[in-house]
Amino acid sequence: MVEKVKANCNYSSRVVEGPTNPIVTPLLTDLYQFTMAYAYWKANKHQERAVFDLYFRKNPFGGEYTVFAGLEECIRLIANFKFTEDDISFIRESLPGSCEDGFFDYLRGLDCSEVEVYAIAEGSAVFPKVPLLRIEGPIAVAQLLETPLVNLINFASLVATNAARHRFVAGKSKSLLEFGLRRAQGPDGGLSASKYCYLGGFDATSNVAAGRLFGIPLRGTHSHAFVSSYMSPDEIIDKSLQSADGSSSCEDFVSSVQTWINKIQWSNSLRDIFGETNQSELAAFTSYALAFPRSFLALVDTYDVMRSGIPNFCAVALALNDLGYKAVGIRLDSGDLAYLSCEARKFFIAVEKEFGVPGFGKMGITASNDLNEETLDALNKQGHEVDSYGIGTYLVTCYAQAALGCVFKLVEINNQPRIKLSEDVSKVSIPCKKRSYRLYGREGYPLVDIMTGENEPSPKVGERILCRHPFNESKRAYVVPQQVEELLKCYWPGSSDKPREDLPPLKDIRDSCIKQLERMRPDHMRRLNPTPYKVSVSAKLYDFIHFLWLNEAPVGELQ
Repeated sequence: MVEKVKANCNYSSRVVEGPTNPIVTPLLTDLYQFTMAYAYWKANKHQERAVFDLYFRKNPFGGEYTVFAGLEECIRLIANFKFTEDDISFIRESLPGSCEDGFFDYLRGLDCSEVEVYAIAEGSAVFPKVPLLRIEGPIAVAQLLETPLVNLINFASLVATNAARHRFVAGKSKSLLEFGLRRAQGPDGGLSASKYCYLGGFDATSNVAAGRLFGIPLRGTHSHAFVSSYMSPDEIIDKSLQSADGSSSCEDFVSSVQTWINKIQWSNSLRDIFGETNQSELAAFTSYALAFPRSFLALVDTYDVMRSGIPNFCAVALALNDLGYKAVGIRLDSGDLAYLSCEARKFFIAVEKEFGVPGFGKMGITASNDLNEETLDALNKQGHEVDSYGIGTYLVTCYAQAALGCVFKLVEINNQPRIKLSEDVSKVSIPCKKRSYRLYGREGYPLVDIMTGENEPSPKVGERILCRHPFNESKRAYVVPQQVEELLKCYWPGSSDKPREDLPPLKDIRDSCIKQLERMRPDHMRRLNPTPYKVSVSAKLYDFIHFLWLNEAPVGELQ
């Protein structure tokens, strides 16, 4: 277990739990963070006040937005950042023998009480270059935080964005179920994916551990193995089932199901669709319904969807209906999902009309089978009757893009702005401690994010402000904002007396994420050729960036 500790000052009355995964400790970092920390300490630079920005350079999946996730786990790490004696012993073994004992004494007393963390709210739509986190503190401890913070945000934001993109394509009315645990990259990959897919707009998960840890609704039925494990209805020993209201009991539910399959077979509207159904499948469905009469949902493609699975399901559902229960629906896990869902819907409607069962035609249809963004889009174009999607591999592994590419760059030390230059302009950092704002237009859509120097006046509603591209001189525009939202808030004040933002529950973050994405302009959200969202700097910060750039870049000499 990760130790729970109390931080100083305004945190002393509030215990912050340790990271969800106990592997997340100060040792979850790269070796060069310790070699730099030692070099800082050796040069007596380790207490110099530094400012780092954590941001990314490009939106994932060919899109023009990203969902920020992982903040809570970052704060949990920072609140519990403390080296154990075993940690220090291992660090001593891992560093060269020339390292002085005083450095390990320094590590022994190290925590994040002198660190301040400012961040955008978790679940927000975010964009390249705008800091997701700003870390202020002694340079050595801030450097030790780099790798774990990048690790905790990188995949979390990537998979949350992937989930949000699937939600956008599926539409608001469809239920999205995350079924990816078995295909995820290890246990932590599976747990993280379940958590952040839910944050990004999914409705439930099959992952029981994630349900317990994070309060995510659980969904699941049975596999093909359950269906094929039955040979005949004779295997069912206990055949009785009490009615839904408890007033009566059916002593032979198996016979009731058999009666219904015969009725369906000989009905005028359905008898041409199928002949004999698979009796072992019927036995499996009957057994499952006896176990879960209030939540009966059957996987119908083990043998043949239309000639066996659907008729067998309907027979069991109608027998349940006689006892006051309402079946949930079916799952399709193979075949032409658009065609089969439409045919299944027609069958359900025919049953409703033939036997006078109100609502039977609206029976739920869930589809799975290696679904991704593209297949959801294709299903929409073909026309389908699917109500819910179970999505796994392509979702949780982020198959379309391996990483978000977050970076952690020094932007100020001892109140002196610093810049990282590169021949690749996209890798040039934006120097100094900054404030970030989101400016909204008349229609309520976000228009542009703007970064300013820390001491510049804030943009004001109704006042025109010049927004400039950080590096392209010709890209600039005046904006008259109708609403101004400051993005960076204090989530860890350290030993200062600054007020701290609370970390909301996961469900609240999810709701906020969905609302914020709905507020984005549709052309920024579309799958194909989305319009880039504008990220800018103030005129004053633009001038300073280019002054510092020219000041730091060496002048070439031609001979």
